Amino acid sequence: MNNLKLDRPLVFFDLETTGLNPLKDRIVEITLVKLLPDGTEESRSRLIDPGIPIPETATAIHGITDDRVAGQPSFNRIAKSFRDFLEGCDLCGFNIKKFDIPMLEAEFRRAGVDFSRAGRRIIDTQVIFHKFHPRGLEAAYSLYCGKQLANLHSSDADARACAEILSAQLAAHESELPADVDALHEFCCRPEEADYIDADGKLIWVNQEAAVNFSKNKGVTLRTLADTDPGFLEWIMRADFSEQVKGIVADALKGEFPKR
Repeated sequence: MNNLKLDRPLVFFDLETTGLNPLKDRIVEITLVKLLPDGTEESRSRLIDPGIPIPETATAIHGITDDRVAGQPSFNRIAKSFRDFLEGCDLCGFNIKKFDIPMLEAEFRRAGVDFSRAGRRIIDTQVIFHKFHPRGLEAAYSLYCGKQLANLHSSDADARACAEILSAQLAAHESELPADVDALHEFCCRPEEADYIDADGKLIWVNQEAAVNFSKNKGVTLRTLADTDPGFLEWIMRADFSEQVKGIVADALKGEFPKR
């Protein structure tokens, strides 16, 4: 990819999972394709035993069965090596902001391995694509690359297709898309996301304080809620929120508040 300026490695990645909920579902396949500033490439790809049955609805999408992952390592076993592979890298993928990154973060937390999107620039080719043509990965590949995507929902095929799509997007929209990672990161962000603390924007920054961004308490800081309505924070801990949100709220209940 000679039409993208890199000042540090950019990892194209894709996950196949047992479902869509980071709190309950698990990764069954992961592929990371690292593009280095000198143009060389490194990659990691493997099947993972999720430790839970793979639903037929998930298998119907990616073709991975319980038999295929039998004997494969758990995410816990490979977490540190994959975290090290991602060290100092920016991230790129299709729909990674809403799905793949939250799922990956949840798996790292369950494995007890530190991993954060903080300080990483994130390029989501779905965001770029939808700004020009609101469709999915297969259509994006056909439109920008002029080819049909073989092995759709194979993480290796999808991750590599994403790299081809980004290169083609930069060429097709040369006058509209910047060719550096900082600017592409900004292009992929909606204005309100600048204040998001978690991927879904359930918590946001308000005057440098962490605050709730939903319900009757929208805009109220965690510090205030911990003093005046701890029951609301306790409800968040029981409800269906991400592990990231619950971790921050758990700290708030102990009197520990994040700083921007």
